[in-house]
Amino acid sequence: MFRNLPNVLTSLRLILAPFVAERLYRRSYGQALLLVLIAGITDGMDGWLARRFQWTSRAGAYLDPVADKALLVTVYILLGVVHVIPVWLAVLVPGRDMFILMMVAVGFLFTPLREFPPSPAGKISTIVQVSAAVGLIADAAMGQRAPAAVVDILIWATAVATTWSGLDYARRGLAGLRRVRIDLSNSRR
Repeated sequence: MFRNLPNVLTSLRLILAPFVAERLYRRSYGQALLLVLIAGITDGMDGWLARRFQWTSRAGAYLDPVADKALLVTVYILLGVVHVIPVWLAVLVPGRDMFILMMVAVGFLFTPLREFPPSPAGKISTIVQVSAAVGLIADAAMGQRAPAAVVDILIWATAVATTWSGLDYARRGLAGLRRVRIDLSNSRR
């Protein structure tokens, strides 16, 4: 019965994404922040429960990153819509994720590759994106009281980490394709 609790928590995070979007769109930043914090707590709890009690599942392995990305992409798009961040950043963050998804789709369709583990750069990028999003929403909730330099640091750190991880995923993807090509040519000999 409890074995599915991590997946329930992950599903809750996925369900929260449209509510976060609605709160951000209405500029109810305090409520949006509360929902994002609840989502963050569920993310930590589902991971801890899955590891601690070995309540892992194949569905959870796929659902967890989908829930994370759905929430992050939603937050960044809406922060751009309400002009908390520049539009270029609201395009960059989901754009990198779309790029990665396209690379994975090519891998699934045209190669025998089936494992696409997150890279260290991707993990760092996610931490920076989450931290910046929470900081920017909190700043908006408090009436944008943070010094402009702090906001600029959050924006530019997110841009640099996102670009760096996108380039790293591209490098890893090309290396994987080269390995597949070499393996296929060796198997034909």
